[in-house]
Amino acid sequence: MNKKVLLPRAVSCLAVLLALAVWWTITANGWVKPLFLPSPPDVWRAFAGMVTGGYKGSPLALHVWDSMYRLGAAFLLALLTAVPLGILSGSNKWVQAALYPFIEFYRPLPPLAYYTILVLWLGIEDASKITLLYLAAFAPLYIAVVSGVSRVPADRINGARSLGASKWKIYVYVVLPSCLPEIFIGIRTAVGIAYTTLAAAEMVAAVTGIGWMVLDASKFLRSDIVFAGIVMMGLIAIAIDIVIRSLERRIVPWRGKEQ
Repeated sequence: MNKKVLLPRAVSCLAVLLALAVWWTITANGWVKPLFLPSPPDVWRAFAGMVTGGYKGSPLALHVWDSMYRLGAAFLLALLTAVPLGILSGSNKWVQAALYPFIEFYRPLPPLAYYTILVLWLGIEDASKITLLYLAAFAPLYIAVVSGVSRVPADRINGARSLGASKWKIYVYVVLPSCLPEIFIGIRTAVGIAYTTLAAAEMVAAVTGIGWMVLDASKFLRSDIVFAGIVMMGLIAIAIDIVIRSLERRIVPWRGKEQ
């Protein structure tokens, strides 16, 4: 590993250790009440207690699984619809003109603003939550794909067409590979937005999930569990992003190397 990679990682690790040291110092000296800022050992004990005994009668793994199931199902639906519709919209102005008004209308809306409507239509079970996450993930992914299609060099398409490629093959072998860098940018953005929406959705009409667990613990002033849940959510988000970036390096090895 060269210095260009090692040094930034070392700085990141030192920054995290410094933050932990400051946190530990503040709580150890009693400068802030534990209700507002529990100590790192208290947060660790709360996490260990949830790992061994679960929370409110359900194993911690079940809460994590339910959250990841909702996120994964919604993102898969968004991926299967936003990518083909984005490619079609980017290459056909009429399709784009038909879809854009609806995308631009709901995209700026806070997801929780229309979540109550989804609950009325679909109930309080996972269907309403998955739909909410799907809508949150669809718009940024769709827009990224449309942007990627618009940047495909015309000479690539013309070259493939001159070699006798059909319209379908042009989409599959030229347009889609050319859009992959933008698609992965859209994927990372969409997953991030859906993940933040997941925590909010689970705080409304839910009985499982990490977001619900944090909200429920806050009602009983269990700051240690709240902090443990927040740390868990952050670490899971980092792990998801690492997986996406790893897939991007494998699937789009030429990213950043175009001349």
